[in-house]
Amino acid sequence: MLDSREENVLIFIVILVLLFLVLSLLVISMIYKYQKKQMLHFLGVNELQSKHENEILKTQIKIQEATFQNISKEIHDNIGQKLSLAKLQLNTSGYDNNKFYKDLINDAIQNISESISDLRDLSRSMSSDFIANLGLIKALENEIGQVGKTGQYKFKFTLTGEPIYMDAEKELMLFRIVQESINNTIKHAHSTEIHILLHYTSMLLQIDIVDNGIGFDVSISKEGQGLSNIKNRAILLNGEATITSAIGKGTQITIKIPLNESEKI
Repeated sequence: MLDSREENVLIFIVILVLLFLVLSLLVISMIYKYQKKQMLHFLGVNELQSKHENEILKTQIKIQEATFQNISKEIHDNIGQKLSLAKLQLNTSGYDNNKFYKDLINDAIQNISESISDLRDLSRSMSSDFIANLGLIKALENEIGQVGKTGQYKFKFTLTGEPIYMDAEKELMLFRIVQESINNTIKHAHSTEIHILLHYTSMLLQIDIVDNGIGFDVSISKEGQGLSNIKNRAILLNGEATITSAIGKGTQITIKIPLNESEKI
């Protein structure tokens, strides 16, 4: 049996151990709460930063669309009209009796007519109103036809699934993504064939732009402005854009966009 002194010492030790455990739990609890608070703060800052970046992206895209609209209007209202006037003046130039000048003027009129047609197509591809009125699928067919007229590229356009039509702003952004992808391919891929595939499901729209160009090493290549624009636009649509490529094996750009605005890829 323990005497009273030994019992007091034991009780004191037990109390010290319990106090130590309680203090340890308090410290751990405080550290946990602090870390949780820091994490929430960090997430909050990240969310604000993400929202801020998204707002900047939206503003940049709005400015870009406004620029496209202004250029489209300038082409239609000024350049196109001046070329049409030049064509009219050549048609009434009065050189009908001189075969040399007549042939020369006819060639000039033909070149001006083709330029007016090309400018009209360019104006339409820049006009958000024109694209909104056509809808995504028809606008893409129009864009493919315009680029295909150069004769340098063989296009294939494939549509699978049941098309689901979205609001005009969303379809415009999707059109710009594909347009940027085509331009990027033309600038860098040195390809001869471009395949565009639109695949609709009940949940998402997947767009693939595939070329047979020279390709590149994704792991070491620096991302250019074109690819950056594609990815940023996809993010604003709660989707994602991925680039698959290898040297000598062409490039595939895949965009996945949820059809339900509340969802993300």
